[in-house]
Amino acid sequence: MSAPDEKVQERVRVKKQEPELYKVVLLNDDYTTMEFVVTVLESVFEKSPAEAFQIMMHVHTNGRGIAGVYPWEVAETKVETVSGLAREAGFPLKAITEPA
Repeated sequence: MSAPDEKVQERVRVKKQEPELYKVVLLNDDYTTMEFVVTVLESVFEKSPAEAFQIMMHVHTNGRGIAGVYPWEVAETKVETVSGLAREAGFPLKAITEPA
């Protein structure tokens, strides 16, 4: 039995927080070729050729499409990679991040 003035130490539960996720969204434009978008989806986002084609067509017909969902730092790195590849190839392809 504990004395009345003794304090009981409560066990603090550390809540493991999942990293916040962000969508990487490709935006359609009138100049970037479909082939380039498919190549970017396969190389940067590791999509299969069929999945890359499907996403590219979604971007083409809807004006935008989700290339993937990642933690913030990964998403930002992928956006920067897409921008760099597009610039090198002379295309205005844009990728942005949005909260998932």
